[in-house]
Amino acid sequence: MAISDEPLVSIVTPVYNGAAYLAECIESILAQTYSKWEYTIVNNCSTDDTLAIAQRYAKADARISVRENDKLLDVIGNHNRAFRSISGASKYCKVVSADDLLFPDCLRQMVELAEAHPSVGLVGSYQVSGAGAKWYVRFTGLPYTQTVIPGRDVCRAHLLGTTGAFGMPLSVLGSPTSNLYRSDLVRATESFYPNSTAEADVSACFECLKASDFGFVHQVLSYERLHDVRVTTTSESVNAYLTSKIGDLLTYGPVYLSKEEMARRFKEMMGEYYEFLALSAVNFRKGSFWGYHKKRLVELGHPLDRVKLGRAICRKLFDLCFNPKRTIESVKWRIARG
Repeated sequence: MAISDEPLVSIVTPVYNGAAYLAECIESILAQTYSKWEYTIVNNCSTDDTLAIAQRYAKADARISVRENDKLLDVIGNHNRAFRSISGASKYCKVVSADDLLFPDCLRQMVELAEAHPSVGLVGSYQVSGAGAKWYVRFTGLPYTQTVIPGRDVCRAHLLGTTGAFGMPLSVLGSPTSNLYRSDLVRATESFYPNSTAEADVSACFECLKASDFGFVHQVLSYERLHDVRVTTTSESVNAYLTSKIGDLLTYGPVYLSKEEMARRFKEMMGEYYEFLALSAVNFRKGSFWGYHKKRLVELGHPLDRVKLGRAICRKLFDLCFNPKRTIESVKWRIARG
């Protein structure tokens, strides 16, 4: 495909205090084998050298621009502001978190798949994630022969916890940096990330796939760096992802599932949730932890059931007394898979 025929890709990086990683992130954009892109960095009132780094690169390459927020936004708010900045001429939109990287052929492979299949509104890919000596590949599970899947099928599998490879739940909707979106879907709403939860990016995927198909490139195309100051790390500390998944089930279950499927899945997920809360009680989690979960349960329309929690704690104490190793490993596996 000649450069003049290539569709424009709008790349965005919403960032707050990302100076430690931003330069490498930008360099990974500059190293792309696909050249028809524009890149907007949205600085969220950073107090480190983020702005200076971004401005230095913008001065050197006209495809890069920097926007500054007048006031500090929350993470989702800053992402949505970045989405609103994409060009009206772009056909595709790519988020790159400031602490992540793209491998050189990322844009080209994703755009080629999307161009070959006009029904695709969202393209995913494998992502390598880790730090130091510990690494793993995320978003596996689809058969290698499957590159385009009906959006409804992917959403149903995600909501139902359908198992893929190695008996693990199929989870291929990815993270922001591992996905490519069709720009008209991004521009269709004022807030592309439709809520403020820990998995608002996944909620956006459910929205996109209501009327489009899911494409997947079976290559590792991005790199997620794990570190202690990530928003993801904070969310993991209270297992915010489990409540987000329940929220998505309540919101999108009526779209993709039957009433019977939704009722069964809700019962399963709430069982997992109370098992997690019971283990947290046994481990004497602090008041802030319980404050978060009480608030989230009210938001979900299912306030904390103290009787149910009490029964779950009793079962957990019994299990810990008679099967401590199995119980702890089981709960760790449930948390990790989410």
